[in-house]
Amino acid sequence: MEINRHYFDTVIIGSGLAGCRAAIECINHGTVGVLSKLYPTRSHSTAAQGGIGAALGNEEEDSPEWHTYDTVKGSDFLGDQDAIEIMCYDAIPTIIELEHMGVPFSRTPEGKIAQRRFGGHTKEFGKAPVRRACYSADRTGHAVLFALYEQCQLKGVRFFQEFEVLDIVIENNAVQGVIAVNIKDGSIHVFESKAVIIASGGYGKIFKVTSNAYASTGECLSMLFRQGLPLEDMEFFQFHPTGLYGLGILITEGARGEGGILINGKGERFMERYAPTIKDLAPRDMVSRAILTEIRQGRGIDGKDYVYLDLRHVDKKILEERLPEITTFCKIYMGIDPSESPIPVVPTAHYAMGGIPTDNDGRVLRDVDGSVVYGLYAAGECACVSVHGANRLGCNSLLDTVVFGRRAGKAASEILKSNTRGRVSKERIQAVSDCINMLKNSTGRETVASVRKDLQSVMMDKCSVFRTEEGLKTVIEEIQKLKERYKEISITDKSKTFNTELLEAIELGHMLTLAEVIACSALQRTESRGAHCREDYPKRDDENWLKHTFAFQTDKGITFKFKPVKITRFKPEERKY
Repeated sequence: MEINRHYFDTVIIGSGLAGCRAAIECINHGTVGVLSKLYPTRSHSTAAQGGIGAALGNEEEDSPEWHTYDTVKGSDFLGDQDAIEIMCYDAIPTIIELEHMGVPFSRTPEGKIAQRRFGGHTKEFGKAPVRRACYSADRTGHAVLFALYEQCQLKGVRFFQEFEVLDIVIENNAVQGVIAVNIKDGSIHVFESKAVIIASGGYGKIFKVTSNAYASTGECLSMLFRQGLPLEDMEFFQFHPTGLYGLGILITEGARGEGGILINGKGERFMERYAPTIKDLAPRDMVSRAILTEIRQGRGIDGKDYVYLDLRHVDKKILEERLPEITTFCKIYMGIDPSESPIPVVPTAHYAMGGIPTDNDGRVLRDVDGSVVYGLYAAGECACVSVHGANRLGCNSLLDTVVFGRRAGKAASEILKSNTRGRVSKERIQAVSDCINMLKNSTGRETVASVRKDLQSVMMDKCSVFRTEEGLKTVIEEIQKLKERYKEISITDKSKTFNTELLEAIELGHMLTLAEVIACSALQRTESRGAHCREDYPKRDDENWLKHTFAFQTDKGITFKFKPVKITRFKPEERKY
């Protein structure tokens, strides 16, 4: 077996915003290799539409203090307030830095960076909505990623595009490197390094209806979990309230920020019942539950399982200038013009609040006491700092990726002088090769598509916006059956070149692992908080559950430990909007 070896000071997994921002930081201190299973500018960061949060105050009075409060309150008080404060106060210089890197933000008539309203963002500690989201029409993620990728190219970062990571090698509590396959020709590549930064994004493809790209399967999280490292707060997965009905394609919250309203089958602006102060701009968890409650109570459009997002009253020029992408989506996928017809929407699986536990500098934690894995870092959606807690506010995701991508890159760079390059053993390489050969040579009767479809369906039906003990136990039982079926998977494509069937089989194994962690985490949290809504435990329970969940894989199955939430200033209060 021929092995291609590479040596870099820092290896980064993922070429989205967190990965590219970390690379820009690291390239000033050594060589950097970035692995991406897509072409870098097709990373899922480009799907972010509405904006990136920062209290610039360009269009109305704002402050980082208010931003911090909104993020804490939006997290349903599960976010760590020290990390949240770092993010919100770093937001202003971060936006200015991005502007200097070439991000083409939309502008006010005075030439300042334009800002729009977004769900959960308020002034004066919740008194009224505020314009805080800096945006580039409705292609903000696209604009930021292209600017960062260009900077990486200028600085000499080396990209390995269409490389699928198969193993993150950790020995003696220190990262050694990464093993990957070149999708184009099936060759195995070993990347030995002094530091590894994981910026691989989320795992929304676990659910049937999602705004996530096909590549969002979460295998890097599963790789660490299977090696005994914890995953944090996996029960919290956000459903964006406005996905195109039947497709899950995202309709940005910026549409409501520009004046769009949600209406039910009776023509009512129903969010006035659920959030009388900020109405349609309430946090995403509240809006998603409100939409599904309306549908459950028979107030969907024509009795069906969707509601309308109405933009007909918004100036057509605003739709053309500030929301061109969603206008195009509606025309292509639904055959409607949002300036003339309301948009059918329903909640769609969108964002993982949980993930790989890290400290405020991106160092990966191996226990609840704060011990770290030497040389291993994580940033972006795959990581859990935790700034989003039980629910992420819109336009805080792009901010999270850039702020903590930079911090992880800076922290990783600081160890390069003292750390020696890792060594990946022949045994680890052989184990990866054996796994590939086992899948290729399997003669089982199951297909990847059938097992994946059943996994996505059961997760969507019983582990999405609303959850119960009975439903979650059913999910866990079904996942055990699916794991047995997975052992009988076979693939028809035996080739080396662009063998996507093989890669999907590998991804599916990791999706099953993560789905079980999500369901088990949701079952043991007997309260409702943020995106985790237990109908059998409808109230938030601060006395027993104001703590983070750490899930571990052991010989006895998944076990849990807990870590207190860091509260520096804002005490838990009732979430009224």
